[in-house]
Amino acid sequence: MRSASPKNRVSQNWKEQIVPVTLITVTLSFIALFLVLPLVSIFVEAFSKGHELYFASFNDEYAWSAIWLTIICALVAVPLNVAFGIVAAWCIAKFEFRGKNILITLIDLPFAVSPVVAGLVFLLAFGQSSQLGAWLMELGFQIIFAPPGMILATMFVTVPFVARELIPLMQEQGTLEEEAAVSLGASGWSIFWRVTLPNIKWGLLYGVILCNARAMGEFGAVWVVSGRIAGETLTLPLYIEKLYAGYDAVSAFALATILAMLAIVTLIVKSIVEWKVKQDRDDARGI
Repeated sequence: MRSASPKNRVSQNWKEQIVPVTLITVTLSFIALFLVLPLVSIFVEAFSKGHELYFASFNDEYAWSAIWLTIICALVAVPLNVAFGIVAAWCIAKFEFRGKNILITLIDLPFAVSPVVAGLVFLLAFGQSSQLGAWLMELGFQIIFAPPGMILATMFVTVPFVARELIPLMQEQGTLEEEAAVSLGASGWSIFWRVTLPNIKWGLLYGVILCNARAMGEFGAVWVVSGRIAGETLTLPLYIEKLYAGYDAVSAFALATILAMLAIVTLIVKSIVEWKVKQDRDDARGI
């Protein structure tokens, strides 16, 4: 049998490469158009009037109030969601019980519900027109149009991130190590700190990174429950929108660079942690 001629081999190789080359080109073009270009545009617009005006944008007391409120919301919401995510993932991955699928569905609920709808639900539940909201107001606790309501809204939209990252990781690792620890007389806390937590540390960090990024950048749900009071209930995304709507584009883009840099740092750390998570999962599979 005669071997294919060099010309035919070149033609065949070209046909085999055209599909992956086309797909890669389309993917890179999409990323450049919808991800890289907007990110670059933020920095270009922020420095369009010079670096003096850029840094002057951070002298605004309302800007720092928005930054600190954003940090406070994240500092409260993220640790609470981390605690919930660990407990929920441990419960789902390590035990069998009735209603397990319902619990998984409820954890995924924020992915299916619009943040604006979630904000409206909190508004109806804790607003002055509701019995619970009126009762809390009588006790001196204001939830809606105050930081507590903004924290609740942030918690809702960020609930799934930690749990959803840990559940498959814990399921792949199984229960053999925990069962061995129990057989040796270890307590529940000792098992968690010495066995479970070391095995999930990179997956947990990955979930925390995603949860924090979403908490810092949340807009829709917080917009509904905040009241948008300058210096009191404006987070950084809300204040950026207020500046842009007030035709102060330079200040809006200058403050937006904070969120943009947060996104860049998140992507870098996310890539590192993803590699470590993959290693942990390969170890769990015995690869």
